[in-house]
Amino acid sequence: MALPKRKHSAARGRKRRTHWKIKATTLAACPQCKELKLAHRACLVCGYYDGRQVIEIKVKEKKKKK
Repeated sequence: MALPKRKHSAARGRKRRTHWKIKATTLAACPQCKELKLAHRACLVCGYYDGRQVIEIKVKEKKKKK
C-alpha cells in the first residue's frame, strides 16, 4: 500500500474541510393544510401526499381533570 511522502499539515486539512457545509433542509407548504413539510414526503400533520391521504393521523384525546 502506498504511503504519503510528506505529512499533511493541520492547515491543509482545514482548508480542505472549508467546503464541508450543512445544507438547509428543503421545506414546502402542504397544499392540504398549509403546514411546512419536507419536500417529497407525506405531510405528518394531515397525512396527505400528492392530493390523496396516505397516512391515517390519529388525534390524541385530552385527559379530563378530576
